[in-house]
Amino acid sequence: MTELKHVHEMESNRLNLFRQSSFKLALISIFSALSVVVGYVLVYIPNIEMFTLFIFLSGFTLGRKDGSIVGILSSFIFVFFNPLGASPLPLLSYQIFHYSMVGFSGGIVRNYLDKRKSLENDEDYYSIKNMIIFGTCGAIITFIYDIFSTYIGGIIVSIKIEYFIASYLSGMIFTTVHLIGNTLGFVFIFPGLAQLTISLLEQD
Repeated sequence: MTELKHVHEMESNRLNLFRQSSFKLALISIFSALSVVVGYVLVYIPNIEMFTLFIFLSGFTLGRKDGSIVGILSSFIFVFFNPLGASPLPLLSYQIFHYSMVGFSGGIVRNYLDKRKSLENDEDYYSIKNMIIFGTCGAIITFIYDIFSTYIGGIIVSIKIEYFIASYLSGMIFTTVHLIGNTLGFVFIFPGLAQLTISLLEQD
């Protein structure tokens, strides 16, 4: 009887692990698909995007590791099959790395807020403090992306620093719009999406 019970427990544990793994895989697939779809919906609007926000949301919701996976999968699909044209290999490599770090960063921010929440009893993501944190994250992520993507895209044409400076300055209006748009998205849209997604996943 003891051996039989032990066998049943092992089978039950394997089944639960399979269900958990299948559920996590489904969530990674859903977040990746959502990120790509949202990216394609806004692809023809210059420098207005929510692709970054959804990848950050995946890490914030699923954790650092799974957020990184979503970043890799969704960025590869989105960038490689971009209707405006695939990026050159050096830029494609950077974009995949960048968005994997975006998903990873979402998990880090969630861990930080969870620790702070236990100290301050702050459960509202629309609190001023949290909105400032989200907005700052969006601004930093976007600024880093624009700097490095411009630089890497530039050295494909010319390795001279003057060319990079000229390229960045000539696109200043677009990068500014990108920075402002992502910052506002992280401030006003992200908190609501985060609370909704987490509340749905935490339901029994």
